[in-house]
Amino acid sequence: MWRLLPPTALLLIVSSGIRAGLQKAVLTLHPEWVRVLQEDSVTLRCQGTYSPGDNSTKWYHNGTLTSQQDPSYFIGSVKVKDSGEYKCQTALSMPSDPVNLEVHVGWLLLQTSQRPEFREGDPIRLKCHSWRNRPVYKVTYLHNGKGKKYFHKNSELYIPNATQNHSGTYFCRGIIGRNNKSSETLRIIVGDPISPSTFLPWHQITFCLLIGLLFTIDTVLYFSVQRGLQRSTAVYEEPKLYWSKEPEDK
Repeated sequence: MWRLLPPTALLLIVSSGIRAGLQKAVLTLHPEWVRVLQEDSVTLRCQGTYSPGDNSTKWYHNGTLTSQQDPSYFIGSVKVKDSGEYKCQTALSMPSDPVNLEVHVGWLLLQTSQRPEFREGDPIRLKCHSWRNRPVYKVTYLHNGKGKKYFHKNSELYIPNATQNHSGTYFCRGIIGRNNKSSETLRIIVGDPISPSTFLPWHQITFCLLIGLLFTIDTVLYFSVQRGLQRSTAVYEEPKLYWSKEPEDK
């Protein structure tokens, strides 16, 4: 039966079977803020399963394989060019879900620990971060242009249970030295948890693509087997015989 399949289909079946048994690598960011200022230090850490003969880690930045091979990817002073999507992979793991890093330039930055899309009930953490971690005083967080929270000393704004009322634009301002500085505006969206299509996790998308691939392979296999069976069970027609009288029988 396997001989009926082309080599490409066999390769896809074997590859899908192997990958189905592998777990994804887990990529974490330290500190956990996905929005950072230029010259901040950032460490990405990869957790996955290694083979006995290969303990290296593959790191991808915007889809391109980098030269980094350690489990930890340290960037001592990030630049704007370091922005983008990061993924990692070990020998016995599938590529991790992406982590998107944003590197900004300025005196103040409103940081979040994830992309600014949340579901209702999710916690929201916001931090008014200064360039080179300079002291910031009299910090005010503003929501849709109105003051939401004031701290004499810089502190995080924590929202334990997000609702759709928390959607909108946020920024922070404070005193650095003798100067009043403000961050750029950040738009936060809080989606309805009843609608799963609002935020579709990457692992669900990957699962759907895998199911579609397996369905396609199964369809190819089915019709290949059907054609083989039809050829092997074709009805054999015996040749028709015609009798004629010999000359002496005439």
